[in-house]
Amino acid sequence: MATYFECKVKYDRTLETGAQKTVTEPYLVDALSFTEAEARITDEMRPFATTGEFAVTAVKRVKYDDIFFHEGGDRWYKVKINMITIDEKTAAEKKTSSNSLVQASEFKQALDIFLQNMKGTAFDYEIAAIDETPLMDVFAANLSETLADKKEKED
Repeated sequence: MATYFECKVKYDRTLETGAQKTVTEPYLVDALSFTEAEARITDEMRPFATTGEFAVTAVKRVKYDDIFFHEGGDRWYKVKINMITIDEKTAAEKKTSSNSLVQASEFKQALDIFLQNMKGTAFDYEIAAIDETPLMDVFAANLSETLADKKEKED
């Protein structure tokens, strides 16, 4: 299971008008540790911060059970579901919450993408909430890149 970290990055962005503005934006990074998350977000965002200030101001661990990417999406939605199970001993209904992240252009598209990806699941669930997040982008792990590849790039 992947471990995700929300990283807040403060940097000077060049606006469409040509003016410089300091912004702080949240990003999600798939990493093994806080140190790796900070290093990865620095590598990913450094090309966009060519002038002025650049700092990673916060790194915190967040729990997402699934992330559903959609190329046309420009926003990220957090979908909270309650998985419903029945306790065999007491016959009581038990709800366990789970959070997913969905990339979409609008709320309805996020719902449709989520439902499409949940087809065929072996458990009953109910959608408790869908909220737009402030996340700017999600950087998944690049599992095809090895340590040898990274060292080769550095040389």
